[in-house]
Amino acid sequence: MKVMLGLSGGVDSSVAALRLLEAGHDVECLFMQNWEEDTRDGPCSADADRKDAVAVCAALGLRFHNRNFAAEYWDGVFEHFLAEYRAGRTPNPDVLCNREIKFRTFLDHARELGAEKIATGHYARVDQRDGQWRLLRAADVNKDQTYFLHALGQEQLAATLFPIGDLAKPDVRRMAEAAHLPTHAKKDSTGICFIGERDFRSFLAQYIPARPGRMQTPEGKDFGEHDGVMYYTLGQRSGLNIGGRRGASGEPWYVVGKDVQRNILYVAQGGENDWLQSHRVRAAELSWVAGAAPAHDFACTAKVRYRQTDQSCRVRIEGDSAQIVFEDAQRAVTPGQSIVFYDGEACLGGGVIEATDAAFGGLAPPLSTLHHA
Repeated sequence: MKVMLGLSGGVDSSVAALRLLEAGHDVECLFMQNWEEDTRDGPCSADADRKDAVAVCAALGLRFHNRNFAAEYWDGVFEHFLAEYRAGRTPNPDVLCNREIKFRTFLDHARELGAEKIATGHYARVDQRDGQWRLLRAADVNKDQTYFLHALGQEQLAATLFPIGDLAKPDVRRMAEAAHLPTHAKKDSTGICFIGERDFRSFLAQYIPARPGRMQTPEGKDFGEHDGVMYYTLGQRSGLNIGGRRGASGEPWYVVGKDVQRNILYVAQGGENDWLQSHRVRAAELSWVAGAAPAHDFACTAKVRYRQTDQSCRVRIEGDSAQIVFEDAQRAVTPGQSIVFYDGEACLGGGVIEATDAAFGGLAPPLSTLHHA
């Protein structure tokens, strides 16, 4: 079977290539450039990654393809990313990047090049049961990436292989070293999907100019000025520049709310303060791996952020959205981020968090009502 591997120039996709060869597949590799580098932002990481990908292909004797999908990335991912920040939400570009670029644009292009399936170096697994494709957690729970893959459906999963989903990360490193792959000791990539590591605030400021405003406690006490509410996220501690205050407890300060219209950033002390707690969440833009929700009303576990432990909840479908009630209070549930649902090892799907019952979350009474209740 001819398989087109998305080769990023990292160790994970390098070992994915090795395992595909060992399984007897006819393997070719494609390196995706999805961001037009500007050297003012720092070193051109995409160029270094491309050279590493070429070196891996040379070491394994594989055909190398290079494609620029920057226009598709801008239209399908980055414009949405900016719109969400302008609205005061905190988007998750990795989810959209997977859906729109890695498992749509790349998949379509791979088929044009004659591939029957695509493969990536994601930590996830796929199987088929009762005629349905399932997205399963990776064997290495610390590296599992199903949270970012939850928007994939039956067509994508039927055409996808995850060759390292059954491996632990240390084993991936060992296999790469044993095969003398040039990426065996390469550091894992972090940062925004395809954009990489950089000072996030200065990067965002190139597209969304700073709009300073007031920083206040929920009770209305003025604490100075912020740089722009779009630069902050719920639960954030760093970058507030709030020193010791007379009458305060000495605990660290955290972002607990944003009022985009009035340009106010709300802060409170204590990482577990009540302003950050939610039991109820409303989610929209739902996607289901099986093509539909398992039921109109069902129990499952969910994550509201990557690496969070599973949280018990109940999901009720209401038209195009869902109401989720958690068994335990959840900290800093952030509009714009993804909520992802699980049944054991199977990822069911997920959606985008719209609102919560935290005081600033949109499901609770207005702040003025809370203050005067």
